[in-house]
Amino acid sequence: MNELLVFARRRAVLALCLFVAGCGGGGGPEGGPPAVGVSVAEVMTRPIVEWDEFTGRIQAVNTVQLQPRITGYLDAVHFAEGAVVEQGDLLFTIDDREYRAAVASQRADVVRAETRVELAQQDLDRSEKLVAAKAVSIEELEQRRGEVKQAQADLNSARAALDSAELNLEFTRVTAPIAGRVGEALIRPGNLVTPNGSVLTTLVSIDPIHVVFEGDERIYLKYQARAASGERPSSRDVPNPVQVGLASDADFPFRGHMDFVDNQVDPATGTIQGRALIDNPDGYLIPGLFARVRLLGSNEYDALMIHEAAVMTDQDRKYVYVVTPDNAAVRRDVELGREADGLRVVSSGLEAGERIVVNGVRKVFFSGAPVIPTIVPMNDPTQTAQAPSSTPEG
Repeated sequence: MNELLVFARRRAVLALCLFVAGCGGGGGPEGGPPAVGVSVAEVMTRPIVEWDEFTGRIQAVNTVQLQPRITGYLDAVHFAEGAVVEQGDLLFTIDDREYRAAVASQRADVVRAETRVELAQQDLDRSEKLVAAKAVSIEELEQRRGEVKQAQADLNSARAALDSAELNLEFTRVTAPIAGRVGEALIRPGNLVTPNGSVLTTLVSIDPIHVVFEGDERIYLKYQARAASGERPSSRDVPNPVQVGLASDADFPFRGHMDFVDNQVDPATGTIQGRALIDNPDGYLIPGLFARVRLLGSNEYDALMIHEAAVMTDQDRKYVYVVTPDNAAVRRDVELGREADGLRVVSSGLEAGERIVVNGVRKVFFSGAPVIPTIVPMNDPTQTAQAPSSTPEG
C-alpha cells in the first residue's frame, strides 16, 4: 500500500515538472523567467552645496532694561507702548523740581568760590609788591599764597558739585540708549522710582537680529575636520552663510551669516552654541520666535545624485538595481547622503553614468533578473519614457 502511494506521488511530481518546463519555453534567456519592463535612468553628477539644519530661537542683538539713575516720582511717559523709537528719544520724565533747585544752589556756591579766589589773588598781588619794600614779611607772603591755593581748591570742589547736580537733573529725563522697539511701561506716573530697584520698561534692537542655535559634538567635529582639510572654512574665521525660516515658512527666506561660535561644548547637553546675524529691516523677526536654521555644510562639489524612488531597503541596508549592458538588474548596496534638489546624494556604491532602475523596482524579484529598460530622466522618473533599448537575446 505504501509503495503504491510513493509511486503515485513520484508520478505527480514528474508531471508537474514536465508541465512547468513546457510552459517556460517562451520565457527569458535559455528558458529562464520572462524579462519585465522597467524605467531606468543614468546616475547624475551635479555640483551641489551641502546645508546642515538646526533649530534655534530669534534673539535681539541688544536688550536693555531701563532703570532710573535717581530717586524721584515718575512724572510722565512719553512713548506709545510697543512702538519703535530712535536712540535719544525721550521715554520718561521724573519730577525735577528738587534737582533744579540743587543746580541753582551749586551755581551760587561756584560764584562764591570764584569771588574768594579773586580776593585771595588780589591780596597775594599786594603782598608781593610790599615784600620788596620790606613792608610785608616773607611769612605773610607765604600765607597769602596758601590762601589762593585753598580758594582755588574750593572753587574746583564747587564746580564738581555743580557738574554732579546738573547730571542728576539730566537723569530726570530717561531717553532711549539704543534704537529699537520699546515694551510696556512697567511703572506709571505718580509712583516713586529708585535706582537699581525699579525697571521702567525694556527695549530691544530690531535690525539686525540674532538667531541662536546649538549643534552636537558630531557636527562640530565634522566642521573642524573639514576646516582642517580645506573643504569648508570655520565659522570662527569666516562669516559662513546662514538661511533661516520660521514655523510658518515652507523654505528659508531670510539670509544672514555666522558671527559667533562658543568656546566650549556644554558637558550637560553635549552641544555647542552658534549664532548668526540676520538682516531685519522691516522688523518682521522678533525675539523669542522659533527658527529653522540652515548652515553651510560644505563648499560646492560634484555629487552623484539619484532619485529616492530607486532606493530599496533591506533591514538596515539601502540598495538599488543597476542595469548591466546585457539588461540584467543587479543589486548594488549604496550609502546615501542628504537630499538636494529633490534627489539623494550617493556617498558610495555607484559611479556616474551607470543605469539604475527608478520605476518598476518591485517587479525585480532577484538580483540578475532580466529587464526591458526604457530611459527616463533621473529627476522625473514618471515622465513618459523614451524608446526602449534593445532587449536581451533569447
